[in-house]
Order: sequence, then C-alpha cells, then structure tokens
Amino acid sequence: MTAPKKLFIKTYGCQMNVYDSERMAEALGGQGYVETTTPDDADMILLNTCHIREKAAEKVYSELGRLKPLKEVNPDLKIGVAGCVAQAEGEEIMRRQPAVDLVVGPQAYHRLPEMETRVRSGKPALDTDFPEEDKFDHLKSRPKAKRAPAAFLTVQEGCDKFCAFCVVPYTRGAEVSRPAEKVLAEARDLVERGVREVTLLGQNVNAYHGGMSLAELIRALATVDGLERIRYTTSHPNDMDDDLIAAHGEVDKLMPYLHLPVQSGSDRILKRMNRSHTAESYLRLIERIRAARPDIVMSGDFIVGFPEETDADFEATMELVRQVKYGYAYSFKYSARPGTPAAERPEVAPAVADDRLRQLQALITTHQRQIQNSMVGRDVSVLVEKPGRKEGQMLGKSEYLHAVHIDDAKAQVGEIARVRIVDAKTNSLTARHL
Repeated sequence: MTAPKKLFIKTYGCQMNVYDSERMAEALGGQGYVETTTPDDADMILLNTCHIREKAAEKVYSELGRLKPLKEVNPDLKIGVAGCVAQAEGEEIMRRQPAVDLVVGPQAYHRLPEMETRVRSGKPALDTDFPEEDKFDHLKSRPKAKRAPAAFLTVQEGCDKFCAFCVVPYTRGAEVSRPAEKVLAEARDLVERGVREVTLLGQNVNAYHGGMSLAELIRALATVDGLERIRYTTSHPNDMDDDLIAAHGEVDKLMPYLHLPVQSGSDRILKRMNRSHTAESYLRLIERIRAARPDIVMSGDFIVGFPEETDADFEATMELVRQVKYGYAYSFKYSARPGTPAAERPEVAPAVADDRLRQLQALITTHQRQIQNSMVGRDVSVLVEKPGRKEGQMLGKSEYLHAVHIDDAKAQVGEIARVRIVDAKTNSLTARHL
C-alpha cells in the first residue's frame, strides 16, 4: 500500500482563508494527501496568503526564503502560493522565487488536483483566473470525518464597494453568492459531523443574494435540526436591511454579536474612503440594531492615519467609539495597497499615525474591559470547543463570542453548557456550571 503524501498548509488572514484552506486540503485529499502540522516532512507546502496588511507580499517572499532549504533537502517537495497575494502577484512570485512550483488564486483552487498533477510531472502551474464555473461545485465531497463544534461556512465572495484603501475587489473579484440550497446542504452535512455553530462568511456577507436575502438564509438555517448557533461576518453598513435587523430580535439561533465595520468617525474621511455612509447614519443604524436586540455586543474595524486625516478627523473617530462602546474592535494604521486610489494620496506622518493608533486602542480596550467586567454574575450559554489548560477545565465561546473557561467542567466538547461568570479578564471570562 502506497504511503499517503503529506500536505502542510499555512493560513494567513481572514476566516475565509481558514475555510478556503480546509477546502484546498479536501481537494488534494483526492490526490492522496493527508495534512501534517509541520512543513519539515511535507511533500507539498501551500501558503494561503492575505493581501490586506502592509508589506503582505514581502512577508510571503520572506517565508518562501525560509522554506527554500527544505526543498534542497527534499527535491521532490512542491511549494505553492495560494490566496490573495497569489492573485495580486501572479507570475512575479515564480520569477522572484524559483522554488515555487504552483501559484493559485482564491477563485481557482478547485483546480488544485490538475495543477498538482502538472507540477508532479515537473512543470510549473499558474492559475489566477476568475473562472465562470462555481468552484464549490467542482470540489470533491467532504469525507464524513468528525468536525469541531464550530465551523466557518462561506456563502458570499468578492466585493463591489471599491473602498479606496482595499484590494479585495481586485483579488477576490465581484460579489458572488452561493445558491441557498447549496449553503443549506453544506450546513446539514456539517451538523451530521458534529458542528453546532456556523459562522457565515463573506467579504460583504450581508449583500448575500443567493436566491434569498441573508436574513431569509438565516431563518432557513434556523430550521436545521442540530444547528444551534448562527453568526455572520463581515458586513457593510449599507447592506443592513430591515429584515436582517429584525432577525436579530426574532431568530433565537442568531447570536447577539455583530461585526459591523465603520473604519472612521469622520464624514470627510469616510467620503475619501468611498464608504458611502456617514458617521450619523452608522450611529442611527446601531440604535436600530440595539432596539431589536438590546444585549447585542458590537464589533468594528478602524483605520487610523488614512491619507489627509487631521486631528479633527481622528477626534471624530474617538467620539464615535465613545458613543458605540464596542465589545471588540480591530484597529490598524493605514498601509497603502498598490493599485488602490488611496495609495496615490499624501500619507500622514508615521509617528502621528502611531500615536493615534495607541490612543484609539487604549479607548477600545477600556470599553472591552467594561463589557467583560459587566458579565460577572451573569448566566450565559457556552458552546464547549476543547479542553482548557487546567485539569478538568473546558474552553468555549459564549453567545456573545467571549472566550469562557469553565473550571468545573461537566460538559463535553460539542455540548452547550449553562454557566455563571465568576471572573473577567481582558480577553476571557471564567465560569462555573449552574
């Protein structure tokens, strides 16, 4: 019997890349590959890359440089670059790093089996097309292996918003939604394999239109027996329609947590970002969402130091944060992405941007701690995901997406435990069973 080939995948960036890496592993499973946790003994290494952050491509080239000696030890090792850097850089990756055998964009990874066959014959393989066929239709069926209790489920890809700072429309393409019946079928398959919670993924997930709206899809998923929790990310304020807001108050399985990026609190900067909403419209939207689900925890994204951002613009962002009081937020210093409109504009001095980021993160952390502390004494439901570090401890997520350590754990992985919060730290809560 032939020994299985070993596949190592390193995943960068967003949850969608995590999902894509799982599907790439499945696609290559049909070629006899099994996953390994180390690149040292791999027969194929795939870097599933992200192009959002500063110097993303250079970081990939540095990683490829570190992997090159493995190929010198094992000439049969094949190295591939997938994801958004692959889409953006294309042939340049192979030119700059000859150790790379395979480059595949995020819309073409269903073609990996054919590409693997090509590289095994000694020929390089490059595919950064946006194929007309649905890549999900061409992936092999999942093996019926047991899954972790929480899973990602891609329902929408691409974006038509063209924010001035963002490369997603260029690397992921135009907005495309998977048909609802295929999403529902995949959700049922996940439940059969132990999944209790799904997070619906999309670059602009609330623009979903796969034969129904996102709200209608959520309501349909809520009827799936055994699926107990539903989340979705990432959303755009302009696509939060009335039915989706109402679903937060009406669908018990839709968890009280919402990631809704705003990026800036300054209308002038929002216009320069091509965000097509205002700070006021965003705040009124938050009010409506909280009216539908008063206990909802909000999360957001912020960019500081955007080109031409003044002290007054930054203070407008700080004021918006004070009003919303996010339970979580992701904040970054602006980094120019080549080919985007904002990359051609004068940048804010790095020291000024650094100071603004420090101030913003300090404020966000204050609110996060306040919300974490407010959970002490409350009863919550925790989806148990894995054992904790201590003997008898289990770790999971509350309905509010807080990480919770249950010290006197009676529940097993996959169960939803009712617990009382007894302590709060910045990034986690401690609980005991009721």
